[in-house]
Amino acid sequence: MKTLLLIAHAPSDNTRRMAQAVLRGAETQDAAGVRVLQRAPLDAGPQDVLDADAVILLTTENLGYMSGALKDFFDRSYYPLLERTHGRPYALCVRAGHDGTGTCRAVQSIMKGLKWRAIAEPLVCRGDWQDSFLQDCEGLGALFAASLDAGLF
Repeated sequence: MKTLLLIAHAPSDNTRRMAQAVLRGAETQDAAGVRVLQRAPLDAGPQDVLDADAVILLTTENLGYMSGALKDFFDRSYYPLLERTHGRPYALCVRAGHDGTGTCRAVQSIMKGLKWRAIAEPLVCRGDWQDSFLQDCEGLGALFAASLDAGLF
């Protein structure tokens, strides 16, 4: 069985709903061979990533940057993962009140250093809340888990 890890900073009701939608999509019947785990960034560490086959990162946009909680995760985990997770498949989901550009750039810079492999363009849920964000998050989770289950990465 493969493991998909969702590291989600979800401080609000809406971001919690987004994380739940990613999980709901990832736990579809199309991905029966995938175990899905969720960790908050402050509770996640390098071993969680080492034990996973793929990672989805969900963060809020804070002042044009990733959340402090996700940055803390990377501060604690970057060097322990640096030479051990090259090619790790990942996807990024951002809840952005503005445009999400700075957040994506910051996370992608870290991913470039770790040499992780983006499986999809970042999903950036921009502007005022829209219920369609939940469908997009569920679709990301479903696609990612089904692809992992099928051995596409």
